[in-house]
Amino acid sequence: MVKVSVPPKIFVLDTNVILHDHTCIYKFEDNDIVIPITVLEELDKFKRGNDQINYQAREFVRILDEIVGDDLFNGGVKLGTELGKLRIETGKPFSPEMAMSFQDKIPDHQILAIAAWTAKNNPDRKTVLVSKDINLRMKTKSLGIQAEDYKTDQIADINLLDKNILTFDNFSSEIIGKIYSQGSISTLEMNWDYKPDANECFIIRDTTSSVLARYDKASNRIVRVEKHVSYGIKPRNAEQTFSLDLLTNPDIQLAALTGKAGTGKTLLALAAALEQNEQFEQILLARPIVALSNRDLGFLPGDAMEKINPYMQPLYDNLGVIKRSFNSRSQESLKLEELQKEEKLVITPLAYIRGRSLSNVYFIIDEAQNLTPHEVKTIITRAGEGTKMIFTGDLQQIDSPYLDMRSNGLSYLVEKMKNQEIFAHINLVKGERSYLAELASNLL
Repeated sequence: MVKVSVPPKIFVLDTNVILHDHTCIYKFEDNDIVIPITVLEELDKFKRGNDQINYQAREFVRILDEIVGDDLFNGGVKLGTELGKLRIETGKPFSPEMAMSFQDKIPDHQILAIAAWTAKNNPDRKTVLVSKDINLRMKTKSLGIQAEDYKTDQIADINLLDKNILTFDNFSSEIIGKIYSQGSISTLEMNWDYKPDANECFIIRDTTSSVLARYDKASNRIVRVEKHVSYGIKPRNAEQTFSLDLLTNPDIQLAALTGKAGTGKTLLALAAALEQNEQFEQILLARPIVALSNRDLGFLPGDAMEKINPYMQPLYDNLGVIKRSFNSRSQESLKLEELQKEEKLVITPLAYIRGRSLSNVYFIIDEAQNLTPHEVKTIITRAGEGTKMIFTGDLQQIDSPYLDMRSNGLSYLVEKMKNQEIFAHINLVKGERSYLAELASNLL
């Protein structure tokens, strides 16, 4: 049988792909890559600033500077062994079909014109426009040109994110009795076919009793999980009990709590951090700032902290819940005030953490569903000795226009770290904020 040789594809990249991953040009195997000149113009607007997209823009420009040459505009530059060529394509006129459909010469349409020109002038090769903008992908397809999302860091198993705590029925009372009396039991004694992941939690039941348990991969044992209070916060259900157990386990250095609003993710993480405040030099609570309606923070009145405070308020609200669980003169309340005064408990925008080396810190990253995979990696690689990191987020409430369930950093973290001994993930399902909040979350 004669093997038919398929010519490499040509991928035309939109600006948002580069701002999502500045190393993207190395992720297309032996296919060629076209960077529209309009993309360079747009990147120039993003080079200044402290946000992650500004960092991505600067790093990509540095990469281009390293490989720059006349060939970049004439035929392309080879990116490496088993990789395709990269070239920059200057502006192209609108085709008659484009002129009839898209009259405004905005950057998106200029990029589309280059994609259309590339497809027309390379009839023997498949041209694909890669963009994280759904609307631009639809416009591209309307012209008969293939378009797709940037898929390199998208997760494969979407069901992993919704994985609930499993319940195993019909175990013998002897097994459950051993877990209670001994505190743990070997998986060999369990006599079951299920293969749990590291730190996976489940409920084991017989006809009359049950036990909460977690799989300890290092010892290959099923460990009993006990309900305990953390800094005045009592778990209200099995999910929260498991969460506090993982959040206070010194062997687990990285954890992810996912779930809808009102399930207690941030509150549990903060309570666990305060419970262990003597073991860490500092407790950091941070969250990314996603400006409303894509408007820059500059439109808000006041100085830098006054602009930022509204975005940090949910973290202060959770701290307030913990404060109200104690008498104002109690030792716990005084300790909270002391931690804040001495800046051992700090609430801050995530952008302010960049560049720091975080040693012996309990670090809670809230709203992590609005981070890219590269941002999550950047944060975790800041961890020094003794640091524990907790990522929390609601995968149903992604505010970034270029992220979704498959491509956001929190989902990526859960999939890539699955079954690592130092990592744990709990998906909280049951809302505990109020009956009203739970009803609205389920019905509206």
